[in-house]
Amino acid sequence: MLLLLICLLSACGGGDPSGKDIGGGQRPPFAGTIFIAPDTIKNTDPTSFVALTYVGQGTRSMYDRRIDKNKKYDAHLFIAAFDDGVELEIQVNPEFDFEAATVQAEKYTQVIGQMPYTLRNGLKDVAIHNGDKPFGGENKSIFIHTTQGEKYINEGILAETLIHESVHAVIDKNHTRNAQWNQAQQQDISFISTYAQDHPFREDLAESFLPYLAVRYKSDRISEDLNQTITSSIQHRIAYFESLAIEIYPMVETSN
Repeated sequence: MLLLLICLLSACGGGDPSGKDIGGGQRPPFAGTIFIAPDTIKNTDPTSFVALTYVGQGTRSMYDRRIDKNKKYDAHLFIAAFDDGVELEIQVNPEFDFEAATVQAEKYTQVIGQMPYTLRNGLKDVAIHNGDKPFGGENKSIFIHTTQGEKYINEGILAETLIHESVHAVIDKNHTRNAQWNQAQQQDISFISTYAQDHPFREDLAESFLPYLAVRYKSDRISEDLNQTITSSIQHRIAYFESLAIEIYPMVETSN
């Protein structure tokens, strides 16, 4: 668990010290949030994923954390279809042969299909590489490293991690500097995590979104103490997310 947390906290590069002093003065209750509510999405929850179609190989520029830059690969290409009309291109590094690429593509699209529609519909593509490096997301794309992915699976936080990175890919650009979001940061008594506090213009949205989903839609899966900690810490951020009218399908609300 500690190694995973260190890995996550180092995932996105340097800090943004220009914003460290914004927001409430109380100490954040958590270090990072992908670990605090691992049952927000369970393996047995419904998925909207319905089909994966192989369309051959093609050149794609894919961000690879192992070299910390984009690189062109002759990737295996799949089209993932979901029952709500969303389609995503799944790009798999040719270091995997066709059969292994298909296994990896199916594994991750099943879980991507469990994420809220608003996030999936905002994505354009997903890149999958081998390697023990953290996931990432930006510019409507997320990238996955499968050795790290197995660690997330073993910890029961694969879906939660994919949601975190999809917030980076889909929501960050239009909301990180939004005046209402920045006002919510100022009004709340604390950041939800030290990771968010250290990177308020890069990580606060993604760090806050998962706890929002947990208390708003899956409160029956978290303790009352955790619910109260989240809501008391980031009540204005939660209100901001509510204003966005997030479509959660295929998630089903089971709040108490």
